[in-house]
Amino acid sequence: MRQFNERVVLQALRVHGSCPKAELARLTGLTAQTIGLITARLDEDQLLTREAPVRGKVGQPSVPIGLNPDGAFAIGIKIGRRSADWLLVDFTGKVRDRLVLDYPFPDSETLLPIIEANMNRLLRSLGGLRSRVVGVGVAAPFQLGGWHRMLGLTEAQSQAWNQIDLGAQVQAMTDLPVSFAKDTAAACVAELLQGRGRDIRSFLYLFMDTFVGGGLVLHSHLHRGAQGNAGAVASLPLRVSTGGEPPPQLVSQASLWDLEQRFRAHALDPMAAYDDRALQEPWVPYTREWIDRAALALAHCIVSGTAFLDLDAVVVDGSIAAPLLQHLLQQITEALKAYNWEGLQQMPRVELGSIGSDARALGGALLPLHACFAPDRDVFLKV
Repeated sequence: MRQFNERVVLQALRVHGSCPKAELARLTGLTAQTIGLITARLDEDQLLTREAPVRGKVGQPSVPIGLNPDGAFAIGIKIGRRSADWLLVDFTGKVRDRLVLDYPFPDSETLLPIIEANMNRLLRSLGGLRSRVVGVGVAAPFQLGGWHRMLGLTEAQSQAWNQIDLGAQVQAMTDLPVSFAKDTAAACVAELLQGRGRDIRSFLYLFMDTFVGGGLVLHSHLHRGAQGNAGAVASLPLRVSTGGEPPPQLVSQASLWDLEQRFRAHALDPMAAYDDRALQEPWVPYTREWIDRAALALAHCIVSGTAFLDLDAVVVDGSIAAPLLQHLLQQITEALKAYNWEGLQQMPRVELGSIGSDARALGGALLPLHACFAPDRDVFLKV
C-alpha cells in the first residue's frame, strides 16, 4: 500500500504538473499527513524537486512540488524499415538525447552491433546518473520482414528478421530490464501518456510511416487483443473478396511506401516522402495524388472501425512532415463524407497526433518508466 500510494502521488504530479502538498492531497484523496510522509520519502530518493514558494495568499506560502527530471531515466529504441532511433528520456518524459540512423532497409548482422553501441553511448553520456536508468524499451514491427515482396526484398532478407527475437537480442546486450512492444503500439502509448490521450478516453490511433499502422485505446488503456492484433490496420482489406485474388490491404494504398514509389517512378528522390520536399516542386503533384488515394482508404478504415467500436475520436500521427500530415487530415475529413453512415450514430472526430516521428521510440522509453513508477505497472499493456 505504501508503494502504491507513492506511485499515485508520482502519477498525479506527472499528469497535473507541479503543485503544493494541499493540492496533492485533494487530487489523490490521501490525507495531508500521508502526503507529508510520502513526499519526504520521495525526496530522499531524489525523485522530487521543490520550487520557489508562492506568496501573496493568506497563511504560509505554499511550495509547489514537482518531478525531478534527473530522478530516473529510460532508453527507447525504435527499429523501423527505413530508420532506427535511440532516445534518452528523463523522469518527466522529456527527450534528453537522441541518435538516428537511416538506411534503405536494415541488415540484421550490421544493425544489431549498432543497436548495442548506440545504447551504450547514451548510457555513458549520463556519467554519474547512469545508476538511475530503470530500463530499455524496444519498439519494432512484429514482423520487420513482412510484406517483403512489396519492399522488393528477397525471401532470405525477410526471414533474417522474422526469425530474430529482437527483445531477447537487446536483453543480451545489457543488464537493464528490456521491454518490447509493437512499434505502432508504442507510438500509441506515447500519445496516450503525453499527447491527445490525456483528453480522449477511447480512440483509434493511426500512424503514417513506410507502412501504415495503428493502435487502440479503450477507456484510457492500450488494448492489444488476444494475439496483439488490435489496431493492426495495415492488414485491413479494402474491398470484398471475389474468391479469386485476395483484395488489396490498407498498407498498399495508405503508406508512405506508395508515395515513395510515385516519386521513384518519376526519377525523384523517394525519401522526400518523409520531409518538407513532398509539398514542393517537383514532388507536390504526385504527393497530391497520393493524398487523395490514401485519404479514401483511411476513411474506409475509420468507417469500418466505427462500425465495431464506439470511439470518441481517431488520432492520426506519423513520421512525415507536419504540413503533409495536416493536408492528409483535411482530406480524410472530406473523404469520410463519401461513405454511407446510415445505421451509425455519428462520425467520430479526427484529430492530429501531437508526438510525431519520436512517438515509437518515446513510447518504448515510457514503458519501463511507467512499469517502475505508475500505480498500475501493467496499465498500458493489458490484454
